[in-house]
Amino acid sequence: MNIIVVGCGKVGEALTHFLLEEGNDITVIDTDKDKVQAISERFDVMGIVGNGATRTILREANIDDADLLIAVTGSDELNLLCCLIAKKAGDCRTIARVRSPQYSQEASYIKDELGLAMVINPEWQAAREIARVLRFPWAIKVDTFSRGRVELFKFRLPEGSSLAGKKVKDIVSTLHCDVMVCTIERNNEAYIANGDFVFQERDVISAIAEPKNAEAFFKKINYKVATIHNVMIVGAGRITHYLCTLLEDSNISVKVIEREESVCETMDANHPEVTVIHADAVDQQVLLEEGVANIDAFVTLTNMDEENILLSLFVRSMNPCKLVTKINRVDYGDVISHLDLDSIVYPKQITAETIARYVRAMNQTVGSDIETLYQLIKGKVEVAEYVIKGDSALVGIPLSKLQLKDGVLIAAILRDRKCLLPRGGDIMKIGDAVVIVTNHLALQGIEDILK
Repeated sequence: MNIIVVGCGKVGEALTHFLLEEGNDITVIDTDKDKVQAISERFDVMGIVGNGATRTILREANIDDADLLIAVTGSDELNLLCCLIAKKAGDCRTIARVRSPQYSQEASYIKDELGLAMVINPEWQAAREIARVLRFPWAIKVDTFSRGRVELFKFRLPEGSSLAGKKVKDIVSTLHCDVMVCTIERNNEAYIANGDFVFQERDVISAIAEPKNAEAFFKKINYKVATIHNVMIVGAGRITHYLCTLLEDSNISVKVIEREESVCETMDANHPEVTVIHADAVDQQVLLEEGVANIDAFVTLTNMDEENILLSLFVRSMNPCKLVTKINRVDYGDVISHLDLDSIVYPKQITAETIARYVRAMNQTVGSDIETLYQLIKGKVEVAEYVIKGDSALVGIPLSKLQLKDGVLIAAILRDRKCLLPRGGDIMKIGDAVVIVTNHLALQGIEDILK
């Protein structure tokens, strides 16, 4: 596909990288010459210096041949204008990043009235991800499928766990838990699970289950994590605003520490139920005085990655509470993954994955439609949910008879509001949602799982 990305900031850079890996042709536009040059040279894409909201610049970017324009500049209004002009100039599909809380409740109206394919808010999506891991504190990360009816959760096996030394197949045969193990991460390696794989302490495990079955599983393996009753958040930006909104009815007490007085005043006015502290959390004494040693969860949401990491590590040194750390740069993911940071949230990556899912759907082959897409292990394993259509070659064939590629796992079949953890005799039916875990990145359709 021919895709134009307007805005060469961190999100634009992440998008360019992500969409190039999917095999698309990318043109980037920005008013900053240095940013355009940096991205165009790094990724070998066409770069244009100028205002992406003008017909002249869009024509220079070949808007007539574009399939999609994505506007991710720092201005919501400019992004919307870029999409509006692009629709008139080239009649391509458009996606706008809209971050302001003032527009969050208007997103559906804006999308419909301006004819946008998507309105995406990275901060809102990051807040939703944080709210999920606070709801399931034993998980490093929680992703949902089939509109929340089934969840994929990632957790680290603690030292001394009763699961260490057991095989994957023992979860069903011995523990009698309806859980499907999908991947295991160990020593920088990622493994697609099979029944004979033996767990070790400190393994990072990804598994699929219905929420009630996940809770039963963690009780059986004696995974002890206290329910979260209170959370301390550092930084009162957009993500914090959305997170506080999501936590309003959760019976979780929230305390926010913010160094800017004007931001504190805004937070206090918008969220009277939240305790807002005007202070610099980098000062360890501030955290101690505010009771950081006794909290259930600690969330760092400043704009400085280094600050977020150091604050989380400091709290970890005195409190085994749930940690959530926001990271803007995805470049150092491999290094950060070795730190004891618990849950890490990458807003830029969330945005790129959401848009990539839409692009993948536009490129979809016959027989299925992609519903959900996540990079389960960055650059190594992804998980996708497909809906089976009537012309799919997979309908009615027992799973044991399918010639699957190596590195492919059919993790779940969602049918009639029920989650089936598949066995060899199960079949796919028209209308089923099927969850696939694979190390073959960028599958265009579910038929691509076959040899």
